[in-house]
Amino acid sequence: MTRRINRAIAGLAAGRPIFYTGGHSGANLTFEAGMGMASTWADYINVGMEHGAFDMHGLDEFMRGLAEASGTDGTPAVLVELPVDGSSEQGVRINAWQCRQILARGVHGLLLCHAESPEAVSAFVESCRYPFQTLGVGDGLNAGRRGAGGQATAAAIWGITADEYLDKADPWPLNPEGELLLGLKIENRRALERVEETLRVPGIAFAEWGPADMSMSFGYRSFPHEPRPPELTAARERVFAACKAAGVAFLEGASSEDVAAKIDAGVRVFGGSEEVARVGRSHAVTANG
Repeated sequence: MTRRINRAIAGLAAGRPIFYTGGHSGANLTFEAGMGMASTWADYINVGMEHGAFDMHGLDEFMRGLAEASGTDGTPAVLVELPVDGSSEQGVRINAWQCRQILARGVHGLLLCHAESPEAVSAFVESCRYPFQTLGVGDGLNAGRRGAGGQATAAAIWGITADEYLDKADPWPLNPEGELLLGLKIENRRALERVEETLRVPGIAFAEWGPADMSMSFGYRSFPHEPRPPELTAARERVFAACKAAGVAFLEGASSEDVAAKIDAGVRVFGGSEEVARVGRSHAVTANG
């Protein structure tokens, strides 16, 4: 089997839990920071641009530093939280330039926040695909809308040719050979009402329930401490169930005390510390015999 460029996809495809590092804002997007992150413990690096600065020069520098320090081993995966949200199809289409700009820097995936409808998510997936990359027959979605021009810069980060990039820069698992990881945040009450439809859109690999924003949607100023209010428990369980039904990996935060139980329950993408990842990976190996 050909070695994966996207290490996060390699983990999910093998049935392993994956772990990420990086916050919703404040990313240090410099060449030196990229070099330093080449040896990260995480399966992917999250770069928050929903609340953080939309800094394409910084992202360029960070990705170049990451590639320089990684050499022929390939870089850790990098996923960016988009500034645009998924509140409407029109909003996603108008702001599709963000997908083009970010993907051309050589990142390995994108996360759409406040994904409220299948129409908005379909537009998101189309924005990340090239026109020759058609979606499945009968799914009612159009071909990709990503334009030519950014493949050379992205390919240089991936360590492949521009032609190879055109073949590989497609969402997994829709394309089993694809190397792009696309995720969603189902993080408000409007999104919750259509979550089952939304998560069936081809091209989405993982999703989370966005507990902080979901809490605000239900009238809380911040995420309530345990025991969780019934309406938030129900929201979390509905998103989790929809992920399982659609074959989409569920993302959630964890601690070293509860990560094993969450893995056993079926959570596959985790935010947390290096210690959480160590405990979770060790448990996964033991559980798989």
